[in-house]
Amino acid sequence: MSPPQIVPIPSTAVHVEQVQQLEKGSPDDQESVNIDEKKVDVPPYMQDAFGDEEFAEVKYKVLKWWQCGLLMVAETVSLGVLSLPAAVAGLGLVPAVIILIALGVLATYTGYVIGQFKWRHPHISNMADAGEVLAGKFGRELLGIGQMLFLVFIMASHLLTFVIAMNKITEHGTCSIVFGVVGMVVSFVLSLPRTLAKMSWLSLVSFISILSAVVITMIGVGITAPGADKVQATVDTDLVHGFTAVTNIVFAFSGHAAFFGLAAELKDARDFPKALCLLQTIDICLYIIAAVVIYRYGGADVASPALGSASPIVSKVAYGIALPTIIIAGVINGHIAFKYVYIRLFRGTDRMHKRDLIAISSWIGIALGLWILAWIIAEAIPVFSNLLSLITALFASWFTFGLSGMFWLHMNKGLWFSSPRKIFLTIVNLIAIGVGTCLCGLGLYVSGKAIHDDPSSASFSCTNNA
Repeated sequence: MSPPQIVPIPSTAVHVEQVQQLEKGSPDDQESVNIDEKKVDVPPYMQDAFGDEEFAEVKYKVLKWWQCGLLMVAETVSLGVLSLPAAVAGLGLVPAVIILIALGVLATYTGYVIGQFKWRHPHISNMADAGEVLAGKFGRELLGIGQMLFLVFIMASHLLTFVIAMNKITEHGTCSIVFGVVGMVVSFVLSLPRTLAKMSWLSLVSFISILSAVVITMIGVGITAPGADKVQATVDTDLVHGFTAVTNIVFAFSGHAAFFGLAAELKDARDFPKALCLLQTIDICLYIIAAVVIYRYGGADVASPALGSASPIVSKVAYGIALPTIIIAGVINGHIAFKYVYIRLFRGTDRMHKRDLIAISSWIGIALGLWILAWIIAEAIPVFSNLLSLITALFASWFTFGLSGMFWLHMNKGLWFSSPRKIFLTIVNLIAIGVGTCLCGLGLYVSGKAIHDDPSSASFSCTNNA
């Protein structure tokens, strides 16, 4: 397909970048692009959040594709993998592996659609911008609030995991609330860099950390084999336990809410598919291997997080090695949340690129406020699997699956049935929306019931939750 015809348009940040990208050619020839020939006054939220950075003090759009990919790996491959062996135990080995592969493939496709949508609308830097494209001001506020809540809940889940890890390592050496405060302070300090490029080195540390911890756990569980005789290809389960397991699998692929923010800081937006492939290749392979091996030897009573399934000494070692990823993955999600608020406050002003007192103090204040909120949530819902289930139902269902289907339908409006290929893709994206709807509806029911019924879910407690 030849590049679209370029016509004169206003010299605004968003339109200049769009023309430059279209002149290079679209990364997907299935899309047609329409440009308004009329001169319009583009509002600040429709402009590129970072604008022209040639002489900027703080430059954001400097990420290479592999840096972006590593950040995506660090943000996604963290807590999710720790919940998968228990999810396999709740569903049985065969159904769990099938669901893992199916959801992994679908998550890869929906991630690619997010990249397409970003390409079509270069000004998008978060879900709120995408919501404005879909449904105007209402969509902007709805998805903006949703993304913020989702990211803060993920931050909370990392603080909760930090508390569990410290209780395990120290054998409940002090009140769990104290560990929560320590985790919050460390996470806040690591969140202070304002650009993703300066945080990319943390992503490599995070990946090495979680990979090492999972490998140690697999070896430790394989040696002791506490539940090797309790492995089942299928299991009899009820709606609450079975669907909670499914939502924990979905959570393992739920990095999509941060994708727009990560893609916005790429040096070349066309590199997003390469970063996505790096992520999905690593996470699908690691998830299947870790979930199957740990369940194979841990059995039906495998712990969640999975690091607790090994012997006491090995479990402590694994938790200690996993501490960097427990912290860093939460920090990266937190960074995306802070960036949304910061852009919302200063978009269209030179404050975006300043290092003055107002800019620095604003960033610090936003980070501190959101980490305190995340700590409150972590203390209010102190059960790991139940918190993951609630997060998935409320947010991951839409950000990972449902919204991507809507993005595709919006980009291809009027072309849904124009060819066999379009018909097939229309069906795929309607399935994605259906999956998101089902996960949200049933997930809210089962997670709410699980939190209500769990006797160990005492909020703001000093008790040992390891």
